[in-house]
Amino acid sequence: LKIFGNDYNTPDGTCIRDYINVCDLAKAHVSALERMSMSKCKKPVEVFNIGTGNGTSVLEIIKAFKDATGVEVPYEIAPRREGDIEKVWADASLANAELGWKAGKSLEETLLSAYRWEKKYRSE
Repeated sequence: LKIFGNDYNTPDGTCIRDYINVCDLAKAHVSALERMSMSKCKKPVEVFNIGTGNGTSVLEIIKAFKDATGVEVPYEIAPRREGDIEKVWADASLANAELGWKAGKSLEETLLSAYRWEKKYRSE
């Protein structure tokens, strides 16, 4: 695994992102569709940020993956990629207020679920 950059202005030098469980994301979409179908939309177009609201660095993900699965991911540091954003995470407060939606799965649950899914489908 290549980690692109370890010299960003973040606690461990790697980029920070908002990682969301795919099931939480799907529930957010269903909530938005239900809002549309019940004609609760207040404007012709509504935009909702969907995420956990928590930023996690790339190195934190690697550590959390090992903690959740017991599997160590070998990695190497590579040069930064042009255009990569240092830190970004969602403010989902509008989705919480208007859709009644909030991410529910922890990072550990998300990583373990993804690992189990990948392991199952690679063995078939």
